[in-house]
Amino acid sequence: MVVKQKTLKNSFKIEGKGLHTGVNVTMNFLPAPENHGFKFKRVDLENQPIIDADVDLVIDTSRGTLLEKDGARIGTIEHALAALIGMDLDNVLVEVNNEEAPIIDGSSKYFVEAIEKAGVVEQEAERDYFEITEKIEIYDEKSDSHIIALPDNDYSLNVMISFPSAVLNNQYATLDSIKDFKKEIAECRTFVFLREIEFLLSHNLIKGGDLNNAIVIIDKEISQAELDHLADLTNHPRVEVKPQGILNNLDLHFDNECARHKLLDVIGDLALCGKRIKGRIIASKPGHGPNTIFAKALKKQWKKEAEAAPKCNPNDAPLMDVNRIRELLPHRYPFLLVDKVVCIQEDEIIGVKNVTVNEPFFQGHFPDEPVMPGVLLVEAMAQCGGLLVLNKQEGQFSTYFIRIDNVKFRKKVVPGDTLIFKLKLTSPIRRGIANMKGTTYVGDKIVAEGEFMAQIVKKED
Repeated sequence: MVVKQKTLKNSFKIEGKGLHTGVNVTMNFLPAPENHGFKFKRVDLENQPIIDADVDLVIDTSRGTLLEKDGARIGTIEHALAALIGMDLDNVLVEVNNEEAPIIDGSSKYFVEAIEKAGVVEQEAERDYFEITEKIEIYDEKSDSHIIALPDNDYSLNVMISFPSAVLNNQYATLDSIKDFKKEIAECRTFVFLREIEFLLSHNLIKGGDLNNAIVIIDKEISQAELDHLADLTNHPRVEVKPQGILNNLDLHFDNECARHKLLDVIGDLALCGKRIKGRIIASKPGHGPNTIFAKALKKQWKKEAEAAPKCNPNDAPLMDVNRIRELLPHRYPFLLVDKVVCIQEDEIIGVKNVTVNEPFFQGHFPDEPVMPGVLLVEAMAQCGGLLVLNKQEGQFSTYFIRIDNVKFRKKVVPGDTLIFKLKLTSPIRRGIANMKGTTYVGDKIVAEGEFMAQIVKKED
């Protein structure tokens, strides 16, 4: 099933205070083009720098996730990112006029409600998932956190938290499908232990915090005078402790709201891996530190898979044999350089050529040590890309390559090699112009690559 990318139908605005900085912040969420992803634009800074939602830009996770690029920062972004993922979005530009996202009530609720009101629209480009095909795991000794990704046909999560506390000891939360984010997770608020609050205040943190944007957990004896002092510090009316060990300023949405909020944070932090995830995440004692370590592991794996040679089973029947290829391409011996096509998708094609010593070019190109000419590797990739484009057209068309960039030859090709070509559209075909990235493999090694621009021309009758 093909899933299309999505963006906002209309823009919307979120305003509030940053939790740690206390600054007043306005965030404008704007529709963005295909393959844009999530980006933050600091409109208050000179040149309005853009910060990608990219785990490689994480510089601190002590009290939220903080990104920095070329000196521009944006922090506490995990609740907004969780809402964007949970509401099935791919491409959004967020204009922000300060260095921290507003905390609001400590959940994703207000972001989700604003997205619902603004609307979501489908785009033309296909969504590119990172499908978990084998176990990926990390263990962080510092936090005793263990996170695993396993194959699944949806994005689902299991989260376990554990604290040395009689009030909040072990808690567990499950989200069986990301489609249930709004109902099951979005309104779950962040939490803090009372013992942490004065420490945070003394270290110049939570300047924008008050008792309404966090669940405050009290797991030790405390006098009313101390509670009154806490209320004064946070400019809040006087509070009391409820029997379950939380302050009486709010009611829990779920008995396991704290574990559900940690699950929300995992979704927000893993959005930084750069792709929509299809798999089950199992996280024990997660936190922003281990979450972002795991996001880096996910990014490393999907990049490795993207660069890996396609798997071709010689027992599988080709999707295009040489007869079908001859119907689409005008090339003939000795210039037809694709033997078969083994995979073709909406934006990608995998082709094969068997290189034999009988190739006519070997007679004159290093005859004593035969090497396939690089220019013919480029031509073979171009022909394979032409098959991808022409297979989509109704009627008689030709492709003419009008630009080739960033060509690299990494390894020589010799008789006996089997070439595997992978051509992938880098943007949707528009006005008869197709842009592609081409890679040629021998075994699992890249031997050549390049970027191609082709023009599609209807044949004259």
